[in-house]
Amino acid sequence: MNVPDKATEIKAAITMVITFFTALWGWLGWAILAFIVCLALDYITGSSAARAHGEWSSEIAREGLWHKLGEIVALLVAALCDIAIQVVLQSTAASLLGEIDYSGYLTMIVAIWYIFTELGSIIENAGKLGAPIPKWLAKGIAKLKGKVDEAVPDAVKDSSPEDGA
Repeated sequence: MNVPDKATEIKAAITMVITFFTALWGWLGWAILAFIVCLALDYITGSSAARAHGEWSSEIAREGLWHKLGEIVALLVAALCDIAIQVVLQSTAASLLGEIDYSGYLTMIVAIWYIFTELGSIIENAGKLGAPIPKWLAKGIAKLKGKVDEAVPDAVKDSSPEDGA
């Protein structure tokens, strides 16, 4: 077997694995995986930048971990909201309107919003580590995060948890 054939086999195997996992957990699964990877990269790059400048502190590192836990909890709350919406739609609307397919949009939006938040922090940390960062990249990440905010209806954005309490 020659090298191009082996490369083709490797590409086919990778494609097969990606296709399998996409069929298994869909795009939401990939978004959650990307979120987890971004969480880890942000923590690693942030800790590395702090160590490089002699500013590493276990207290600040713990605060960062608590912050990350809060993000995970917020994502879980979005997922629970999606489940509740799906149950309500299936139990009430189905009898009135027929079958409605709801695919869990809140979880996806929250995951993507957090991904862009983490990517912005990772780029910032890379700059602190001494890597030259193109300004357009940092601005692009911020704009994409803003686009996710724009995608959410104003009625949802303008309400706060205190409004319903």
